[in-house]
Amino acid sequence: MKQILLTVAIALIASASFAQKGNITAKEMSKVKAHFTKDAQTKALQNAIINHKDLRSMAENFENAGKIDHLFKYRVKVNGITNQKSSGRCWMFTSMNVLRPRVIEKYDLSNFDFSHNYLYFWDIFEKSNLFLENIIATANKPMDDREVVTYFKDPASDGGVWNSFYNLAIKYGVVPQSVMPETQHSNNTSQMVSHIKRKLREAGYEIREMAANGKKEKNLRAYKVEALGSVYRILAFCLGEPPVNFTWRYKNSKKEIKSITTTPMDFFKGIVPTDYTSENYIMVMNDPTREYYKVYEIKNYRNTMEGVNWTYLNLPNDEIKTASLKSIKNNEALYTSSDVGKQFNRKQGIMDVNNYDYESLFGVKFGMDKKARILTRDSGSAHAMALIGCDTDDNDQPTKWEFENSWGRHGNNGYETFTDKWFDEYIFRVVIHKKYMSPKAVKALKGKKIMLPVWDYMF
Repeated sequence: MKQILLTVAIALIASASFAQKGNITAKEMSKVKAHFTKDAQTKALQNAIINHKDLRSMAENFENAGKIDHLFKYRVKVNGITNQKSSGRCWMFTSMNVLRPRVIEKYDLSNFDFSHNYLYFWDIFEKSNLFLENIIATANKPMDDREVVTYFKDPASDGGVWNSFYNLAIKYGVVPQSVMPETQHSNNTSQMVSHIKRKLREAGYEIREMAANGKKEKNLRAYKVEALGSVYRILAFCLGEPPVNFTWRYKNSKKEIKSITTTPMDFFKGIVPTDYTSENYIMVMNDPTREYYKVYEIKNYRNTMEGVNWTYLNLPNDEIKTASLKSIKNNEALYTSSDVGKQFNRKQGIMDVNNYDYESLFGVKFGMDKKARILTRDSGSAHAMALIGCDTDDNDQPTKWEFENSWGRHGNNGYETFTDKWFDEYIFRVVIHKKYMSPKAVKALKGKKIMLPVWDYMF
């Protein structure tokens, strides 16, 4: 009996101790509730919010209406709007949209688009190979190892960045849209990709089982090839088989019908600058959580086994803006990615830090800066678009910028305007030719790369 009473006493003491360390007391709850005093104004606002399903429209800042136009002093010569539809291929569309004006000029076209389906086929196929190679390389690590978990979590997806396009294009080339048109499954990728992921996880698990049973590396790779055959089969059913060579017929601006017979690689080489390399086109990033003027590389963030990893030079926003403006003035669009959903008026195609006033709506302060938002996962790059325009004040300092989007006739007929203050807060990555960068930035490219893990918070 004494033992039972002692046990109960200890449990009560432990419970009381736990309550003191974290449970909300009645006194604390009283203070919490004091933040919501139901006076007449609060009750009216509560009724309005409860009965309105769209908080965004309720927070729309009327004082900001009409203050931002879509006029730009400097603008790259672009033509045509693309639509990635229900796919995560914004990085591919944007990389191609940057090159599209060169094709239009070379072939004297009124409009042009690449086949995103062609390169998407090879993207998923190559990502599948990379995943299986990563599983072979980590076959002796525990299943709950953080790197292994990361690989199995997402074996192959639509996502990517500029280096993903670069890796594919220099290996497989590109083709016009009419050569390999979009299909239901390139426009709406989720179902196809889910089956490919399932097959890859199955194959990855089998590779680990084979390794645990003492199978040699050559046996693992032989099984890998069989698994890739299954992936290829699914892709061919859903997307069609990519052409090895093709004949492209087109009509130029003079209404003349022309044709060329070539290969995807020769077509690509014919439309990119002669210095189109990852040594000349640099991904820069504004990441205030890390030291500026340093080069960072993300381990295994690529899509081809032999390709370049996602590598970037971290720079202050002023450096990025200066270089970007030089590129736009020289009629060269830039690959850009941002946290597109923040403070974005989708109806008007305008992004500005004052578009929505949630602080006034709720009476709650939202105070994190860009660094805090990144570290807490509140903000990160979500969408790629081509940077094509910039407006400046009387001192030629930027006041607003323009994106070419890949969401069809969205916003301002396919284009989106964002203010210079929005640039500071929500632009993350830009791909810039190093000839537009400052000597200090170019010098920093020679520094030793800092390797980041596959699970890094930014990626």
